[in-house]
Amino acid sequence: MEGMSGPHVIRGSVLLPEAELIWRFSRSSGPGGQHVNTTDSQVELRFDLAATTALPEVWKERALERLAGRLSDGVVTVRASEHRSQWRNRETAAVRLAALLAEATAPPPRPRRPTRVPRGINERRLREKKQRSETKRGRSARDWG
Repeated sequence: MEGMSGPHVIRGSVLLPEAELIWRFSRSSGPGGQHVNTTDSQVELRFDLAATTALPEVWKERALERLAGRLSDGVVTVRASEHRSQWRNRETAAVRLAALLAEATAPPPRPRRPTRVPRGINERRLREKKQRSETKRGRSARDWG
């Protein structure tokens, strides 16, 4: 696509394949004056995640699982209409899709290894608790009459 700023990287050397992107344009609401009624500046970018060959199989499975709520027949859709120009909306939609796919294909975080509370910290907590208790008991034990 001429004029677009380079390929959009998902992660590492994996790129968003331009051939697999489906663009749709429509009239956008919002600012623009008289010009807004004549320009198809809203961009809808669709990417067939289920049928793509650009992603490694593991990433694809991970993305399909994580984006299950956003998918319609295996296709993920991103919309952009913030800008007045179609070109800037195209850029925004492509970046948004790349970020969405990068997040969805990221490896799961390492499981947390449970640790014990150090004995010194536990003792300090109990000591401070006892001090606070003494302070409060000292307030109510007095006969102020």
